[in-house]
Amino acid sequence: QKHLVESGGGLVQHGESLRLACVGNGHFINHENMEWFHQAPGRQRERVATIYVGGNIVYQDSVKGRFTISRDNTMDAVYLQMNDLKPEDTAVYYCNNIAQSLPWGQGTQVTVSS
Repeated sequence: QKHLVESGGGLVQHGESLRLACVGNGHFINHENMEWFHQAPGRQRERVATIYVGGNIVYQDSVKGRFTISRDNTMDAVYLQMNDLKPEDTAVYYCNNIAQSLPWGQGTQVTVSS
């Protein structure tokens, strides 16, 4: 069964950076249009950024200019570089394909202090 693992979260201060990684347990991410999501306490999971197999990228308005999604086909991974983090970015971050048809991973917690 396909399996996603997110990593790279942590506790940082306002304005600092983190780089999240999403890897699979087999070479399947390379063939998927992938997204990063976040879920803040008491809120629904929301899309943050999308990267298509062809290379097109879409960002949620609140992260434009601060976050960068990328993929490494040799590593079969997707990354999210998060700069200038704000307290409102605090959430658990997940990756999945656009259809959200892959089993959800455990996510990685990002906490930004003010």
